[in-house]
Amino acid sequence: MKQLLHHLELNASERKTFRLHALYMTIEGIVLGVLALNEFVFIKSLHGSNYQLGFLFQFSMVVFLFLVFVNEFLKRIRKRKRLLRVVAVLTRMPLLLILLFPGSREEMLANNYYHYIFLGLFMIYFSGNMVIYPNINYLLKINYRHRNFGKLYSYATSLNKIIMLVVTFLYGYLLDFDNFAFIYVLPAIGMLGVLSVGVLSKISYPDQEYSIIRQTIFQSVKQSIKEMKRILASNIPYRHFEMGFMLYGFSFMISVTVITIYFYEHLNLNYASVAFYRNAYNILAIVLLPVFGKMLGNMDPRKFAVITYASIVLYIFFIMMTTFFPASFEVYDISIYYMLIFYVVFHGVFAATMVLLWNIGSAYFCKPEEAGTYQSLHLSLTGARALVAPLFGVAFYELFGFTLTFSLAIASLLAAIGLMVWSYRHE
Repeated sequence: MKQLLHHLELNASERKTFRLHALYMTIEGIVLGVLALNEFVFIKSLHGSNYQLGFLFQFSMVVFLFLVFVNEFLKRIRKRKRLLRVVAVLTRMPLLLILLFPGSREEMLANNYYHYIFLGLFMIYFSGNMVIYPNINYLLKINYRHRNFGKLYSYATSLNKIIMLVVTFLYGYLLDFDNFAFIYVLPAIGMLGVLSVGVLSKISYPDQEYSIIRQTIFQSVKQSIKEMKRILASNIPYRHFEMGFMLYGFSFMISVTVITIYFYEHLNLNYASVAFYRNAYNILAIVLLPVFGKMLGNMDPRKFAVITYASIVLYIFFIMMTTFFPASFEVYDISIYYMLIFYVVFHGVFAATMVLLWNIGSAYFCKPEEAGTYQSLHLSLTGARALVAPLFGVAFYELFGFTLTFSLAIASLLAAIGLMVWSYRHE
């Protein structure tokens, strides 16, 4: 890693920023490694319903819709470090309440309100991301030069995925040993979440960013919406990019919860097996991230998106094929289905490309000082599709089954690929 960074000839600001960014991503790797199994924990240990599971995933995305209301506030805030730290404490520390949950199946089933407390705590947790995520883009964009942006982001993300890979496997085996281990693991994750954002808040930013403009909340929201509409109207390549993301996002959101249900109801997997399928693809992603990070730095994000969308088409296809070709074998209590080996491979390509495209793709369509605004708009649109897609996916599955749900997801992705190709060729 040191040799790679030396080869890039980083300036002092980039070196300091990368150290903090890498430490933040290391701690977040532990957090995300645990949360990778959160939906399966909810359906297997807490015995939540399919629709409640849909809400759990929905909360992780729909909070971004409110960026429409806070975008102007985020742009004009002068004390970003304090804001990040306060948000971290208010949204991560409530997970300590999970320590009060019962540690047995009987008590959990006898008190269904624990499902709603769990959902509420994670709605609060995910709400912090609408402040944290746009600030990540802003802090990195002003400290990394354009030619190093994708590369440095991919190196930090590779480190993140290595940590996440190890943690998810260990957590999966722990949950098989004790289905209620989440009661003490998730509160610890809440405290680590505060620490990681504290590290992020140490990244430098200019003292004077914007002149102080006093506006009412209504005026601020109105201006934010007008600016977002202006961006979509005037920046045609970016508009097409986001239209493709809407089609992709619809596909991803209707399938992701249904895949969790598929693992639980159709394949009857244990935690170790789910940990394998949820995270083994990161081995390939870790290898591919630097390659794709360099590629994104030299390629239009719309062309890059075709690779991403094609990879998810293939991984959904091979999940669907498992229904018709269910042969499998076991290794260390992990049920390995032959068709799902291909799912892991293409999920690795998807993971390596989507983490770059989703987090920094929008930054390539704007000036550095606009990166936060563009990412806020990007995340707001994510929230908009999250209002409908996750629960629609559950409803569609319950009406028509797994195969037709996965087929609908693939059709939406093929439309997104067609749009990206058309947009790039007709610019």
